[in-house]
Parts: sequence; structure tokens; C-alpha cells
Amino acid sequence: MQIKDVLLVAGNGAFFYDDQAAIRAGVPQDGFIYVGEPVTSGFIAIRVPASSLSVGLVLTDDTVVWGDMMSVQYSGAGGRDSLFDADRISYLTSQVVTRLVDVDAFRYLDACAKVFEPFEQERLPLALEYGVSQALLRAAAHLQRTTMAEIICAEFDLPLPMRRVPIYCQSGDAREINVDKMILKAVDVLPHGLINSRQKFGAAGQTFVEFVKWVATRTREIGRPGYHPVLHFDVYGWIGLEFGLEPQRIADFICGVADNIPAFTLNIECPADFGSTQAQIDNYARIVSILDDRGSSARIVVDERCNTLEDIRLFAEAKAAHLVQIKTPDVGSIADTARAVLLCKANKVGAYVGGSCTETDLSAQASVHVSVATQADMMLAKPGMGVDEAFSIVGNEQNRLLAILNRRRAKTTTLDEKRGVS
Repeated sequence: MQIKDVLLVAGNGAFFYDDQAAIRAGVPQDGFIYVGEPVTSGFIAIRVPASSLSVGLVLTDDTVVWGDMMSVQYSGAGGRDSLFDADRISYLTSQVVTRLVDVDAFRYLDACAKVFEPFEQERLPLALEYGVSQALLRAAAHLQRTTMAEIICAEFDLPLPMRRVPIYCQSGDAREINVDKMILKAVDVLPHGLINSRQKFGAAGQTFVEFVKWVATRTREIGRPGYHPVLHFDVYGWIGLEFGLEPQRIADFICGVADNIPAFTLNIECPADFGSTQAQIDNYARIVSILDDRGSSARIVVDERCNTLEDIRLFAEAKAAHLVQIKTPDVGSIADTARAVLLCKANKVGAYVGGSCTETDLSAQASVHVSVATQADMMLAKPGMGVDEAFSIVGNEQNRLLAILNRRRAKTTTLDEKRGVS
């Protein structure tokens, strides 16, 4: 077969893993660190440097193709897998190596299905699936002399994409500076805002509302003529924490926020955490219904409690969000990210290919190919929290990919014309 060896290399994620439960409880910050004891299992401190593990597939022509494993920033929260454990991943990967050298890497979906069979009746860690599936996608692209996006198109019977996928940037804690960067670079969707504490949300949400109004005003002040981004804010459940877990009150607040910026589409991510996947589905569906009945410009984005492909199916079928974040490391195999986008589109729900600031350049580039191939509604600029680096990695990869696909399309058209094919 085409894979003759497997390499494992420890690496760094682009940001930090954070204990969301401890931060939500109100621990103080001292510079860049949080002061206090961690709450979530697996954390040795509230903020720890993100780690990754690269898997390299050595092909028979000695080409090495790579994929990267990691957790998301808020590991262990909202029903997610626990914090990334490279030792456990390394152990399980040794069990997977024999599968890798025995698959036909030319056939991407078949290879993923065989490699990711349960081990001792348990699903492999999602981080492992994510990294290995990236490497397998690159292997198939190399063997077929094509792009990763074209492999996805061929495997899922999709036409070659033509539309650019809008890019969403996240600010981290350097909100004002990074908002200015996003506006000057004409980012499609901004700014995330990292509203992850009571201090940032404010009493009755007033601090948050003022920030939303400032972003809209700043966009008009320094944005180029005709620039009109979608404003997207992640509030990490704080609307529910402040106003109670009552869909009507949550919807009322969101409508009020949208009324402050009538010229903009407003995305509110994770307005509340209702404690379980089913409770999240039931209550988010009610919030969506209330907003739609009022004709509000606000859209609900689900993140917490919507992790795996099965979770995404449940939310999409229940119309329990206007937009589903497909958080790539939490979904597992990147082939399942493609399935998730197509599932959302089939249910007429928006598909946002997200992920985490803790990812790497390689995982971000693979996500671009899947996003473009499936024509997602938007995709996250990642990794890191610095805006510039993530926006260049994702934006440039998309531009290069579309240039290749446009050339491929033009070449096919020319050949058809020479053959007299209409």
C-alpha cells in the first residue's frame, strides 16, 4: 500500500488551553495568567500552553504528509473531550499505525473508515481522528495529484466550488486593537469579543451592549466605503447566567441588542448553556422561533453542547440554531466536518466551519479546503488570537486554492471546446 511508515512529533498549539469553569467563576487575572486553582479535570493550572502532536505519513515515494492533533481552548467544557493528553494519544496511535500501513490511501473516505474503527469497543480520541484525517486527506491529494478540496468534492460528489467562503476573525482580550485590525483588513465577520466573564458582560449586559455599539460605530468610522461586515459575538453563556435560563428573557435581550445596530446582521454565539445537549436543543429552538417571529436581524449560533456529527444532526434537524459552529477538533475526523456542513445545508441551517485558537497552520489549511469544497457559510480565521497571522493563513490558503480551481475549470472548458463537447 501507499503508506510505509508513520512519524509522531510533539508540537505547540497556537494559543493556550483555558479552564472555562474557573474563569466563569470569576478568578482574577494577573497579566496574562489567571490566579487560582483549576476546576476542570486534567488542568494543572487555569491557563496552560496549548500542545499538539503531528502525525506524518511516509508514502512509498518518500513524501511525508502531515496532520496535527490538539484539543480546543475550552477543553472539558460543554460536553467536550477532556484536555489533550499526548501520552494517551501516542499510545493509541501505536495501535493505529498497523491500520494506516494497511489502507488504500488513494481512497480517502474508505481509509478514514478503516483507520478510525473503535479500539477495544471505544471510539478513538477525537484529537487523534482530527490529526490523522488531515494527514490522510493530504496523502490522497498527493497520490491523485490534486488539491485536498478536490478530494472532498470527488468523495462527496460535489461540483468544483466557485464561491469564496466568508472569513470570521476573533479578537481575544485585545478587543479594541484587534477590532481596528479587522476593520482595516475588511474582515467579513467580526469580532468574536471573548465575552467570557461577568466583568466583560456587565450588570444586565450593559458592558457587552456598549461594546457592540462601539464595534458598529468604529466600523463606520474607519472602514472603507461599502464595507459592511456581519457582527458576531461569542458570549459564552452569559446571557443565560445573567438573566436566567428562560428563552423568552434571553430572546428579549438579544432583540434589544440587535435594535441598537439596525444596519448590521448580528450573530450571538452561545447565549446560554442549558446543561445538556437535549436541553440545549429544546431551548435554542424556542429562542430561534421567538427571534424569527419578531423578524429580528439577530441570529443564534450554537457551540457548547453541539460537538460531534450526531450532535450537529440533532441541532440542524430541530432548527435549534440559525448557524451551527462545526468545531473541527471536537467533531473528530475532518471528513465528518464535511459531512456536518452538508447536513446543515440539507436542513437549511447555516454551516460555520470553526475550530479553535489552539490549532496549527496545518489544521487551519486543511479546514479551508473542506470549507471551500462544501461551500460553508463562513469559516474561522485560525490559529491563534492575533488576527493578522490567522487571517493571512486562512485567507491566503483560500485565495491560492480558488486560483488553482479556476485554472482547472478553465482548462477543462478549453479541452471540452476543442473536443466539441457542449
